[in-house]
Amino acid sequence: MRVLLRGDVAGIGRRGDIVNVSDGYARNFLFPTGQALKATDGIEGQATSMRRARDLRIAQDEQAARAQAESLTGVTITIAARAAANGRLFGSVAAAEIADALEAQTSVEVDRDSIVLSEPIKSVGLVEVPIRLFGDLSVSVSVEVTAAD
Repeated sequence: MRVLLRGDVAGIGRRGDIVNVSDGYARNFLFPTGQALKATDGIEGQATSMRRARDLRIAQDEQAARAQAESLTGVTITIAARAAANGRLFGSVAAAEIADALEAQTSVEVDRDSIVLSEPIKSVGLVEVPIRLFGDLSVSVSVEVTAAD
């Protein structure tokens, strides 16, 4: 069955795409949740306008991400955390703390989910933390963890 997607559906397509799906998937999931409409001849114009709006929104998001990357290039932020004498932290510094420190020190708001940490920072020192801003656009920020008194 050919359907027009009204929203992004993982593994199927993006908003405004006309795709072929099984009849049962369309009737039992896509139609009841409002994520798709049955594709008819008259719906092609609506699909075109949805794709145009999607492309415009993506271009605006990418432009904003490039400006954000430019303002974050070469930035070093400092986070104070309680630590033992050997430099090991009593706890850790996670993405949420890094996002809060970025906003407080540079006034640039970054979503904590875009901060790529394989594991939380658990020792004092300087760490390069990548931030994925949009698609494949990312920037690295230096995070200096210091021992707090």
